[in-house]
Amino acid sequence: MNKKRYFIQIAYDGSLYHGWQTQPNAITVQELLDKAMSVFFRQPIETLGCGRTDTGVHAKEFYAHFDVENPDESKVLSALGGINALLPYQIAAKRIIPVANDAHARFDATARAYKYYLHFEKDPFKLNRSWLIKDRLDIDLMNKAAELLFNYTDFSCFSKSNTQTFTNNCKITKAIFEQGEDGLVFTIEADRFLRNMVRAIMGTLVRIGKHEINLADFKAIIESKNRSNAGQSVPACGLYLVKVQYEYVK
Repeated sequence: MNKKRYFIQIAYDGSLYHGWQTQPNAITVQELLDKAMSVFFRQPIETLGCGRTDTGVHAKEFYAHFDVENPDESKVLSALGGINALLPYQIAAKRIIPVANDAHARFDATARAYKYYLHFEKDPFKLNRSWLIKDRLDIDLMNKAAELLFNYTDFSCFSKSNTQTFTNNCKITKAIFEQGEDGLVFTIEADRFLRNMVRAIMGTLVRIGKHEINLADFKAIIESKNRSNAGQSVPACGLYLVKVQYEYVK
């Protein structure tokens, strides 16, 4: 049996879906993508994603790998139009990339980046795409706290409990708040992320911005390695996966 592996790059608005990963009794991005590609290629296609996104989280750049039996390479590489025609408008296929047969969308990723969007005045065009928060925030203090993340690698305090990860260590390389269009944007990059990590970090940094806790408290929370000490997870609507890096994908 001749099988060839490919990466597919997609983008999606997660508002209508219960995250990326296929699950019973819920509509997910992976389920719809697998169905569309199975129809197009006229064979069962099962994707494996670069990670999982929770219900309501969006992705501007997401990769998954899949195998095709006895592929016609030219047909595979020109499949975007046909696949997009079979997908709902909220999911878009962007690229198909031939890769080695042992390439892995999840384990081969060397870096990922997320953005979180906040706005401060009611705006119907930001519904389900940004978090409306009416509190005034001390952005300078939040950025000072964000810089402290570079001093740590164990982020157990920001991880969803009872996950199946072998380690809670991550190397964060960027974490900054910047003024965006009609709001605020938090960008964070790391070699890997834990379940719920970005939303928990945001929830804790917002507490800093409200002056509910200080920088010493923030350090103590990280060093406690206890999720119950960190802030609540912020709503999923403002979170976007924006970049996934591989050594062999340009």
